[in-house]
Amino acid sequence: MQKLGLNQSLQQKLSPQQIQFIKLLQVPTAELETRIEEELEINPALEEGEDNEPERAEEADNNQEEDYSDTAGSAEEDVDIKDYLRDDDYSGYKMQGDGDDDEDRDMPLPMSTSLHEQLMDQLDFLGLTGNEYLIGKQLVGSIESDGYIRRDLEAIANDLAFSQAVETTVEEVESVLKKIQTFDPPGIAARNLQECLLLQLDRMDNGHDIDVAVAKKIIEECYEEFTKKHYQKIQRKLDTEDEEFVRDAIDLIVKLNPKPGGSSAPSMVKNQFIIPDFILTNTNGKLELALNSRNAPELRISRSYTDMFKAYDKSDKKDKKLKEAVSFVKQKLDAAKWFIDAIKQRQQTLLRTMRAIVDFQYDFFLEGDETKLKPMILKDIASMINMDISTVSRVASSKAVQTDFGIFPLKYFFSEGIATDSGEEVSSREVKQIIKDIIESEDKDKPYSDDKLEKILNDKGYNIARRTVAKYREQLNIPVARLRKEL
Repeated sequence: MQKLGLNQSLQQKLSPQQIQFIKLLQVPTAELETRIEEELEINPALEEGEDNEPERAEEADNNQEEDYSDTAGSAEEDVDIKDYLRDDDYSGYKMQGDGDDDEDRDMPLPMSTSLHEQLMDQLDFLGLTGNEYLIGKQLVGSIESDGYIRRDLEAIANDLAFSQAVETTVEEVESVLKKIQTFDPPGIAARNLQECLLLQLDRMDNGHDIDVAVAKKIIEECYEEFTKKHYQKIQRKLDTEDEEFVRDAIDLIVKLNPKPGGSSAPSMVKNQFIIPDFILTNTNGKLELALNSRNAPELRISRSYTDMFKAYDKSDKKDKKLKEAVSFVKQKLDAAKWFIDAIKQRQQTLLRTMRAIVDFQYDFFLEGDETKLKPMILKDIASMINMDISTVSRVASSKAVQTDFGIFPLKYFFSEGIATDSGEEVSSREVKQIIKDIIESEDKDKPYSDDKLEKILNDKGYNIARRTVAKYREQLNIPVARLRKEL
């Protein structure tokens, strides 16, 4: 039997305007123009251009004192439609080809051939028979972007049999592979790093160079010891006590290319440039913060659409088509106003957040000294500007600031604290820098273990555990002590 009940619940939902603001807040400066262009394309009630109404100009002047420009228009202003009527076809928001803006021009890319094309050109010069050429073509196609062949030769032979009806053996495939391994760049078509290094050493071997001969012996007979940097074991295997004899050969090995395909493959990715969202300058000891001008686009409500809405609204006609037209125009005007308001709110939130970060890390921004960075978490900034932690997180995760010492992502200034013997807290970045300095000055014959690093830091007054030292060392991309050892 069904029963009816009454339940009371409280739910929190975001309005469309809030969702739009959150999305805009996450957009970095480099992508903001694209986002604005998209909005201009879908909403004819939104226009590019500065509003010259006196009251809006006065408001913009007041906001410039806060280091940003307010160029948003209002849907409630009186306009003369004749002054603003224009054709529907207009160029997009800062689209490529509009004007002579040098920033829109791409640098010409040099013509280059791919690794596969280079290898096929060399394959054509070998004078192979029909089957050998097909085997060689299959092998070249199996070479990965870093220059290695990782597929088993038996699998390649099976592929030839099933896909091209070429009957062959693993021995025949390996015979053609040996010829391909003589191609440029040296080390190409190797099946593993050991073979790659040997192929390069073979090219260098003229029968008279002692270092090359010793290097080949190390890779052939002491490869495992070499990868683990057990240099004393290598000396014992080579039956020598001359460290310099081994050191010269190892220096030769480490200069070889572990990824022979990498240098030949043309880069298909355009250079990425960081566009700072904020610009911080130090003028005679006074820090001045400003938003990147790209964060303050000149947008306004379309005067023609405003006038159109007023005309429809005052009309005596109440037919269905007119109601639909009024509803459409009102929807577009509201969307344009919401978008402009969201842009304004984005500017204000960015500045409030960045000002709080500058105030918190003032000493660092004055001198650029990493040791002056204070421990700072998202909650610290959120409490300073009376905003939610998630809002600060959205700003910090995708924004950057240009300073006199370089461009820094905002995430750079957030770090956990480490307690000292004096009871103070220092930034983890300061501790990382100390760890880096200690490792750079250590004796490479006997590099410090994580336990030793912990003891040194404790002696300096930093209360830090060994596992934390290991974590910071890994974050600095510094290998363990055994792999830092040098002869």
